Amino acid sequence: MAGTLYLVPTPIGNLGDISRRMAQTLEEADFIAAEDTRVSLKLLNHLGIKKPMLSYHRHNTETGGKAVLDRLLAGENCALVTDAGMPAISDPGEELVAQCAQLGIRVEAIPGPCALVAALAVSGQPTGRFTFEGFLAMNKKNRRAHLDSLRGEERTMIFYEAPHKLSATLKDLADTFGEDRPVSLCRELTKLHEEVRRTTLGEARDYYGNNQPKGEFVLVVRGAEPLEEEEATLEDGLAMVERLRGEGLSLRDAVKRAAKELGLSRNQLYDLAVEP
Repeated sequence: MAGTLYLVPTPIGNLGDISRRMAQTLEEADFIAAEDTRVSLKLLNHLGIKKPMLSYHRHNTETGGKAVLDRLLAGENCALVTDAGMPAISDPGEELVAQCAQLGIRVEAIPGPCALVAALAVSGQPTGRFTFEGFLAMNKKNRRAHLDSLRGEERTMIFYEAPHKLSATLKDLADTFGEDRPVSLCRELTKLHEEVRRTTLGEARDYYGNNQPKGEFVLVVRGAEPLEEEEATLEDGLAMVERLRGEGLSLRDAVKRAAKELGLSRNQLYDLAVEP
């Protein structure tokens, strides 16, 4: 019988965020698959846990993934961890989980720290509907295409960004969504120098253009305002009636359909259509 892959989140900064269940799962797993074994070793030492580890990161998903899957299929239980946060979220663990699903291997997520959720909650931006966009591509063409696809996005948008790329990213965001678009820049969440700066994309671009960013950032950008639909006029209805008649509909059927689709008075539209 195959073992279980446990997705174990790790603190995004504050070691006090380790839950009993997270520690217990690490203790009881047969082995740990880690993004960086050196980083994970520090965490295990803090918890007083000694456990076999192997590397699984974006540069070895094929070989590392096979090693994990082989041991899972042999009946061992694996705890998958990243350097910080929830495995499989903006992380190659996504691919490993998909492979486990295809092979019928049980996957269990342990709730815990996740930077995007923490940032959204504290951002002051609308939280009812949001979209997580992760890290923007380094390639300018792909980056531009990604942002262009979000121009009309009405949900709150969440991005991850490293400090050395923040200024360029803020410029691209301001160019795409406008300088007045509200944004919350969440820096070093749960750490000693945690900061949430609520401003606009234009002001953030200018500020970090003159001040060196430090620490990892989560950018929470407010979505676009919904477009107000203009009410259709009788003239719009008459134009649709003429088009529908050209497609073969009778005057009565064309008026009925146009009035329904445009929310117009059928009688008023009919009277206009039969005027000489």
